[in-house]
Amino acid sequence: MTNDTLTVPAEKKPRYPKSVPYIIGNEAAERFSFYGMRSILVTFLVAQFYNPTGDKALTTVAEAHANESTHFFVTLAYTLPFVGGLVADWFTGKYKLILYISMVYCFGHLCLALFDSNINGFIAGLVLVAIGAGGIKSCVSANVGDQFDATNQDLLSKVYGWFYFSINAGSMFSTMLIPWVYKYYGAQWAFGIPGILMGLATLIFFLGRKKYVRVPPKGVNRNNFVFISFYALTHMSQKKAGQSLLDVAKGEYDPEKVEGVKAVYRVMAVFFFALAFWAVWDQCLSEWVLQAAKMNLSVNLGFTKFDVIAGQVNTVNTIFLLIFIPIFNYGIYPFFDKIGLKTTPLRRLGVGLILTALSFVIIAMIQANIDHGGSPSIWWQILAYAVLSAAEVLVSITGLQYAYTHSPASMKSTMSGIWFLVVALGNLITAAVNNNIKNHGYFEAHLAGANYYWFFVGFIAVFIVLFMFIAPRLKEHNYIDDAENENKVVSETEKL
Repeated sequence: MTNDTLTVPAEKKPRYPKSVPYIIGNEAAERFSFYGMRSILVTFLVAQFYNPTGDKALTTVAEAHANESTHFFVTLAYTLPFVGGLVADWFTGKYKLILYISMVYCFGHLCLALFDSNINGFIAGLVLVAIGAGGIKSCVSANVGDQFDATNQDLLSKVYGWFYFSINAGSMFSTMLIPWVYKYYGAQWAFGIPGILMGLATLIFFLGRKKYVRVPPKGVNRNNFVFISFYALTHMSQKKAGQSLLDVAKGEYDPEKVEGVKAVYRVMAVFFFALAFWAVWDQCLSEWVLQAAKMNLSVNLGFTKFDVIAGQVNTVNTIFLLIFIPIFNYGIYPFFDKIGLKTTPLRRLGVGLILTALSFVIIAMIQANIDHGGSPSIWWQILAYAVLSAAEVLVSITGLQYAYTHSPASMKSTMSGIWFLVVALGNLITAAVNNNIKNHGYFEAHLAGANYYWFFVGFIAVFIVLFMFIAPRLKEHNYIDDAENENKVVSETEKL
């Protein structure tokens, strides 16, 4: 008698998609190119175009002009992800959009390097870079998720970890290197090297073309945020008593999608307060850089002493973020939750706004010292960066988390695009203030020197006061909790 043995095949170990190295390499090189260019942009604009003779009488207007140009550039770069995402989903797919817009991106960098003495050519280059960076922004991270299926989903979080590590690595190294290149080798090399890295990013992405999972475009989806909102606004007369404005669209569009759009508007009420943060955050890559150039840039660490370049100081923001994220997630949040002060998303946002205002109080005091002929140590600005970085953890990361948990699955991509639009609108506000100063408007006389930063302290303070009154009244709907509760009900039913 023989015994037949049933052999159970061993479960295959999940494998990383072969496309992952190309995506991560592409992202590191692209972020190097973007932040490398930005690290010197505002100082270059002042020195080359707006005040080449260094005339002190022109300093305020020239710096305002450079700040305006920089913030308009960021506004365009963060407006386009919403458009790029729609184009990729409806018409081209992510692969084609990323590849073709990356070529535009490269040409923009080429213009920056070639037209370093031609303002019109240089501005054209900035527009092309903004189109490139903004056009692909909403597609690149989504393209990472497309590479995974049910067999390797467990590896997705690890790959996103490496993906975001590549972002920080690319930006940190470029912020250290490019200001040094600009100082010692000039603008053409300083803008040319980021262009070379963007060319490398495009090449890396192209080399992986046969290994990508490509999700085809699905055509125009009429049940989207824009169409439903437009229909509701143009049919307001059909609104019945007891209905919300968006309910009038339920006869023409999928009712479930209409409810999803309602959720988007609820989240946008929270995003309104994040607007104050984004109106000032990007100043650390423009206004703060110009301020740093007027400070004592000597750094004494005890065992060594060296001088930094104004454009390099922003590197500490990345360092502080890498330190603060685990401290907040594994230390501060659990501590306050344990003692009964639950760190809800809205509370985190409120504290983040307070810290943002505090960082600008420090910057305003530094500027007051400079205005009176002082040369304060760069360590004071590093302190301001530490406070602003803590605020970034509380506002930016919390905002993205809130958008994800408080919007239905069908609207999560839309919420990401709207988050980028909030960044754009914040920069547009700051650009408008600097435009007024540049054109000798009301703000030129009233926001000179430290008053400029005190203005933004007051600006944030208004949002903080509004937040204190409105936040307790905001209606919240956590879709993740709903899904977990549904799963729990199903589980309990199965037990019965």
